[in-house]
Amino acid sequence: MQRIQRNIITGLLTALPLLLTAWVVSFVVDIMVAGGRPLVDGIARSLQESLPEVAALLRDPTFQSVLAVFVTLVVLYLLGALATQVLGRRMLALFDRLMARIPLVQSVYGAVRKLITALQSAPAGQQRVVLIEFPTPEMKALGFVTKIFDDADGGGAIAAVYVPTAPNPTSGYMELVPVERLVFLDWTANDAMQFILSGGTAAPEHLGFGPRYRPPNAPG
Repeated sequence: MQRIQRNIITGLLTALPLLLTAWVVSFVVDIMVAGGRPLVDGIARSLQESLPEVAALLRDPTFQSVLAVFVTLVVLYLLGALATQVLGRRMLALFDRLMARIPLVQSVYGAVRKLITALQSAPAGQQRVVLIEFPTPEMKALGFVTKIFDDADGGGAIAAVYVPTAPNPTSGYMELVPVERLVFLDWTANDAMQFILSGGTAAPEHLGFGPRYRPPNAPG
């Protein structure tokens, strides 16, 4: 019985990377299919009269899903290319202002937009990736500094830190931590995301764990 249990656990641990990869890929593919399917359906309806065979093929669930993923990837590529151009940045800024005028939508869209922007670039050259004392003072968790506040009571700077969960960084905790209690890491945001997604297996070789470790460009 012990051998059976040991082999089952070993098999589970062996399959876990594949299962997590399949889960993440399935989640992303489902999003892309949901995003591209309305366009594929519209094309099928427009071709119903002139090319009914093509329209029927476009309505096939498997073919429709594959084409929807392809269409979504093309749209994302074009959006990324557009966002790097001056005209594209102006159009995105105009779209942001438009979303800011819609009740309820502006609250959700604006918050997510600010979070993505915060994770993409560090403010004024400061370190973004930190360790905080969580969930106990003896333990530390990896987080991203999203904003630094001045304490109204004169107690020093306070950092808003987003602590993502592994291996799904889209959920996590929002913590307010005094800046002097942060451990600033010289990791990039990509290093930190790989660390989280891999459950800590993919990470830089060195980790400044002690409270006195502060890179030269750390705030405070």
